[in-house]
Amino acid sequence: METEKMRNGLTIGEFATLSHLSVRTLRRYHEAGLLEPATVDPFTNYRYYNPDQIATAQVIQRLRELDMPLVEVKSILAAEDPQQRTELLAGHLRRLEAELDRTRAAVVSLRQLLRPEADELEVEMRSVPARSVAAISTPAVRLEEAVGWFDTAMDELDAAFPPAERTGAPGGLYTNELFTECVGAMTVFRPVRRPVACGRITILELPSADLAVTVHAGRHDDIDVSYGRLGAWVASHTLVVGGPVHETYLVGPRDVDNDQRWRTEIGWPVFRLTPA
Repeated sequence: METEKMRNGLTIGEFATLSHLSVRTLRRYHEAGLLEPATVDPFTNYRYYNPDQIATAQVIQRLRELDMPLVEVKSILAAEDPQQRTELLAGHLRRLEAELDRTRAAVVSLRQLLRPEADELEVEMRSVPARSVAAISTPAVRLEEAVGWFDTAMDELDAAFPPAERTGAPGGLYTNELFTECVGAMTVFRPVRRPVACGRITILELPSADLAVTVHAGRHDDIDVSYGRLGAWVASHTLVVGGPVHETYLVGPRDVDNDQRWRTEIGWPVFRLTPA
């Protein structure tokens, strides 16, 4: 019996013990074509595995724990080029990280929304004068690509205008379509002493505006809640939105690492709705 076992390999029970995977899981991997036994007895249908398959079984388990689709697991196992395997894994990890970001943002927003004892929103009505700023704009960007576009544009502005040239906090203008249609125009800008056009940077004349302004504290994971509360305040005060959203980054990740100290002003251009 011992000689027969050594010839055939490890039984599925022995392999399960050594790999710390259940027999049921190993059978499922076999049926899915992920991990074929080294041999299958034609008379008993017993599965036998080789010791060098233990690492492969554990790799499959880790990938499945990361919710990797079966097709991608098969592609990784079939890839002979280490660089190709690395690229496949990196792509899946990027998708996982994006999903984790979405999950975290949803959790933070829900916690805020489910707090009936939340502090009353502080809103300031502010008249902003016309001014000239250095800006980078795009006529259309997809909402899921907005953060990446913003970071690149801000890097360009920061490189062109060192701290000594800056006269205020950076800001952004976002059309309503960016939120309602998930595609819209974006502008990021910096108030500077002498705005100069260079490359993508233009001199932008910001018109005067009346804004309903509130301050969002912390990360932007739940900034939609602040937007919603400001919108409710605007509607309850018989005001309507009259232009693109203004954001001013009073304190952000470019200033401090501690996200508890981040402060973002949200300003909606408004005008009073009067009866006909």
